[in-house]
Amino acid sequence: MTEQSKWLEWATRLQTLAQNGLAYSKDEFDIERCQEIRQIAAEMLVTPSGMPLEKVKELFCDETGYQTPKLDTRAAIFKDNTILLVQEKNGLWALPGGWCDVDQSVKDNTIKEVREEAGLEVQADKLIAVLDKHKNNPGNSTSVHHVTKIFVLCTSLGGEFRANAETIACGYFALDALPALSESKTTTQQIAMCFEAQASNNWETRFD
Repeated sequence: MTEQSKWLEWATRLQTLAQNGLAYSKDEFDIERCQEIRQIAAEMLVTPSGMPLEKVKELFCDETGYQTPKLDTRAAIFKDNTILLVQEKNGLWALPGGWCDVDQSVKDNTIKEVREEAGLEVQADKLIAVLDKHKNNPGNSTSVHHVTKIFVLCTSLGGEFRANAETIACGYFALDALPALSESKTTTQQIAMCFEAQASNNWETRFD
């Protein structure tokens, strides 16, 4: 573990303890202590993240209630042994998906994200995997959120791609001909897992 990732882990743990304390504390002095701990956690992230303090606090300290992981849904859609990927504005590709909105179920959010990013209407058929992002996706040394990634096998019902605020293109790719991936969102191993799930008649959901 690098020095930077250690600082992130420590700051995240402090933030979690402070937020949980704010959720349950009734004593005004305990509340003040928890607020101070959260401020210290945010200040600890300024140097390793390179972000100004106010931006760190916006990302890191605005949530309320008991601290839990964020949910990220990803759809696996196949056609003729190829899988659908969407291209982001930075030129990299990923499975269509994103944060699960607070008013959406995992199934509904998966369908919504595909509609928004790929222009397709889909049917959500099978849960492929529930994976911890920090364990499975590289490039998370500056991520301030703990994320659970949910992969869902889907069937396309029709539609067509339209340019939007998040993606600039979409296309189907064979496993041995994948484009450059946004690996913090989708890895080659995760795409290979989706191919395995699509080909299996008795797939067992993977989780960690």
